[in-house]
Formats: sequence, structure tokens, C-alpha cells
Amino acid sequence: MTTITIPKESTKKEKLVAIPYEKYEKFLVWEKIGSFKTFKPTKKLLKILKEARADFKKGDYYTL
Repeated sequence: MTTITIPKESTKKEKLVAIPYEKYEKFLVWEKIGSFKTFKPTKKLLKILKEARADFKKGDYYTL
């Protein structure tokens, strides 16, 4: 197992976590995806979506 020494000066103000690089890469991807704002539809859009789903159930749609 590899041992490293971290100077006390570098960790006085911040907390430090050591993790494998592969897990860090996965975290970076998650951070980019998780930082997007979520979409919250308005009442008007919810009504339109409800009507569209009802039309789809009836088979009233076109395939492009």
C-alpha cells in the first residue's frame, strides 16, 4: 500500500478526501449532470401533455 504525507498547511482551511481516480472521474460526470436545472412545466403545459397522452391512447397520432 502506498503511503503519502500531506502537509498540515494545505489542509487547515479545507477538508481533504482521498479516493481512487476512477471514482473521481465518475463523480465529475455526475456533478455535470446533477447540476442541471430541472424542468417544471406550467399548468398550461400539463394540460397540453394530458391531452396529448389521451390522443395517443386513442391512436390519434402520426408517425414521422
